[in-house]
Amino acid sequence: MKINNGLPTPYYLIDEGRLKRNMAVIQSIKDKTGAKILLAQKAFSSFYFYPILQNALDGAASSGLYEARLAHERFGKENHVFAPAYKDDEFTELLTYADHFVFNSITQLKKYAPKALSMGKAVGLRINPECSTQATPMYDPCSPSSRMGVKLADFDESALPLISGFHFHTLCQQNADALKATLDAVVAKFGKYLPRLKWINFGGGHHLTSPDYDVGLLVKTINDFKDRFHLDVYLEPGEGLVLNAGFFVASVLDVVHNDMPIAILDASATCHMPDVLEMPFTPPVVGTVKEGGHLMRLASHSCLSGDNFGVYRFKKLPTVGANIVFEDMALYTIVKTNTFNGIPLPRIYARKEDGTDVLVKAFGYDDFKGRLS
Repeated sequence: MKINNGLPTPYYLIDEGRLKRNMAVIQSIKDKTGAKILLAQKAFSSFYFYPILQNALDGAASSGLYEARLAHERFGKENHVFAPAYKDDEFTELLTYADHFVFNSITQLKKYAPKALSMGKAVGLRINPECSTQATPMYDPCSPSSRMGVKLADFDESALPLISGFHFHTLCQQNADALKATLDAVVAKFGKYLPRLKWINFGGGHHLTSPDYDVGLLVKTINDFKDRFHLDVYLEPGEGLVLNAGFFVASVLDVVHNDMPIAILDASATCHMPDVLEMPFTPPVVGTVKEGGHLMRLASHSCLSGDNFGVYRFKKLPTVGANIVFEDMALYTIVKTNTFNGIPLPRIYARKEDGTDVLVKAFGYDDFKGRLS
């Protein structure tokens, strides 16, 4: 990725050519399975790029009122919404935007489904297959005491006439083998109810465009399921759709020393890529090496002591003024930004297929002030 050093940092750069290549993978999966694939907006809601995604996707998955409205206004296809619980006033407005409603409990289902059904909406119930396939409890909806979905022991068969679909979401950055294991658990626990439904949503967390993703196993898993139960199948990945399509560019403001060189950047993990601290993980950086080289910590210019991006190995240590380019920064970054410490929000640029960079959005003081009282 060639970076335009003339652009003011920090900024996000979304590569439209890479988005289109991801969509080609998605279209191939759809062609082989007949499955419908939705954009989970919680991972990527930059609607400037929706026209690229619309060509391959069937709609959007929303987590609440504002996402549902955005999908209604800017995506224009199927609009599925799920929330752990709905508020009365928001649900009434949601009915004007969404066409599929998924409920997280029998109580919420019985409260709101009749109104949704009276307006011709599709109604589903989120189930918990109690099948953990990952090691991070924070991202595991099947972890002990999870609030997500209805377990078989709590399932109320009297609710079946209200629903036409099931929804489960258990994965996070995982391959098709994890989906197959989860689907086996779904069938084992809830299989007797599936013939009474019309659709099922396999949720998100599918790393569909990762180079090591087993597309063959995914296709077989979906097709075998459809042949057995004759349901429409949905998937709603977020990061799997925009994987490796974005970059975040920062500059070195200063280099200090404490056990090792520490580059202080004009960026912040807590403000600009919170998952670095929440998951946690160390994002890849262009120009680093796996072995040898020189260690350097990349750190923020915020006042939070732990606001660090990670420790990296550089063949040649960056100096003041150098650009630092983080990779795979389209997902869970722009949607999570904040202005802690009064740190400005980064600009957003689009990299066109001819290599030019176009400013999509610039932020300023009013964006900071407008979120405060």
